[in-house]
Amino acid sequence: MATNAAIRITPSVLAADFSRLGEQVALVEQAGADWLHLDIMDGHFVPNLSIGVPVVASIRKVTSLHLDVHLMLTDPGKYAEPFVKAGADTVTFHIEAVDDAPAMVEQLRGLGVGVGVSLNPGTPADAARQIVPMVDLVLVMTVWPGFGGQKFMPECLDKIRTLAGWMNAEQTLQVDGGIDTTTAPLVAGAGANNLVAGSAVFGATQPGAALKELRRVAADAAQRRALEQRV
Repeated sequence: MATNAAIRITPSVLAADFSRLGEQVALVEQAGADWLHLDIMDGHFVPNLSIGVPVVASIRKVTSLHLDVHLMLTDPGKYAEPFVKAGADTVTFHIEAVDDAPAMVEQLRGLGVGVGVSLNPGTPADAARQIVPMVDLVLVMTVWPGFGGQKFMPECLDKIRTLAGWMNAEQTLQVDGGIDTTTAPLVAGAGANNLVAGSAVFGATQPGAALKELRRVAADAAQRRALEQRV
């Protein structure tokens, strides 16, 4: 069971101002962001298009932050290697997009990156049960992927609790979708230790202060959970 109360805050670049992308990345890095989340959308697996390999490579040039690349693609195996070469540190694929998840994990391991698997809101935790022990990260989507700024889906909290019970303290349980100072304590209290936040950070008047407040409220909830587990 995952019991690590440490919280990582991972700003989602999808919500950044792309006309000032280098400046925005530097801002959250200086504010203490742990990772950067990069959503790669193909317009087929999800109903939107986003960034590609050149943008990831450009971001890699201006930051030392861990680049967390989320492949929302119909064929993640076809595009994984170019994103690794562009600078990805972790690559996450969707369980719904592959027929052979263990083979996808093996392919990513061979590329030398951290491996993550993502579940859409309607996908049960059991769909990933087989490969949870094989990956470094499990990403629970708490909105339907494709567009930022959506409302958090509280019905996903039970899934987070279930997955947290299957994972160890070295693994990352990440949540993405509608994360703000209200929802961050909910997901951290359920067991998540890596929170992806888009508009709550980049859309804030003071992104640095917003990031720090997210970390504070999430860490408090995670600490309460850890104390409860010791009783």
